[in-house]
Amino acid sequence: MSDAIEFGISLRLLTGAAEEARRAEAQGFDYLLTGEHIAFHGPTANNIVSLAAAAGATERIKLMSGIILVPLYPPALLAKQIAVLDVVSGGRFHFGIGVGGEFPPEFEAVGVPVNERGARTNEALEVIDRLLTEQDVHFEGRFTTLDGVTLAPQPIQKPRMPFWVAGRRDAAMRRAARYAEGWLPYMYTPQMLAESMEKIAGFTEEAERPAGTVQGGLFIFTCVHKDRETALELANQQLSRQYNQDFSKLVEKYTIAGSPEDCIARAQQYIDAGARTIVFSQGCPADYVEQNTRLIAETVLPAFR
Repeated sequence: MSDAIEFGISLRLLTGAAEEARRAEAQGFDYLLTGEHIAFHGPTANNIVSLAAAAGATERIKLMSGIILVPLYPPALLAKQIAVLDVVSGGRFHFGIGVGGEFPPEFEAVGVPVNERGARTNEALEVIDRLLTEQDVHFEGRFTTLDGVTLAPQPIQKPRMPFWVAGRRDAAMRRAARYAEGWLPYMYTPQMLAESMEKIAGFTEEAERPAGTVQGGLFIFTCVHKDRETALELANQQLSRQYNQDFSKLVEKYTIAGSPEDCIARAQQYIDAGARTIVFSQGCPADYVEQNTRLIAETVLPAFR
């Protein structure tokens, strides 16, 4: 991974996925992300399907799952899907990883106990890593058994595509230190990011991986408007609705929101704390998303390039 600061944008990639993807590439973002759920409070994407559509509509922008709910998939199936996605995208896929759990009915729907999601994810990452980098894989685990499995095609990126672990807690940091090349926390302050990078450095050493293996990133709700108070109110409206709680006292703590100058200064704080990749997630109502994305591209990104 590069030491340069890179920026991503998270979009829905549902109806109009190709147009959204082409626009993000033209606006100069380095990454395009979408999230997923099997079932949730409203319409949601599926990472593999949506990013495949984006891959066919673009040429350069990197595509990151933000995030794949790993415990909901059989590991060999997921390994196959992301290997093929890397091939069809020309080697542009980055594997964003999460455990989910905020909507237990989707775990029940696929027969996965929600309290096993962390253990299943850890085992799955070991299985997926081996399937993407080895031939004739044999594995006997708690949840998965492989008896001489070889995936073809293998990913274009070698030895495999980068893994990014999302989360907020020590278990996720340990997962990043053991399995990943990138750390992508959310709902974080700059201080929290700096502290997490220190912890990951220690966990990486414990995992006997080289120092600096895990690059710092950030997934953060963002709203840019020429008027600071309008931006904060738009962010509050969206996040209060999305999380079903009053977000008015949390917006300034956990988002990048305000005027372009406010957002540039806030992004710099995260960069100073260790972020080398910042993913802007839409922290605004749906009817402002296109304008928000344009303002991020036109007013925030140029400050760092």
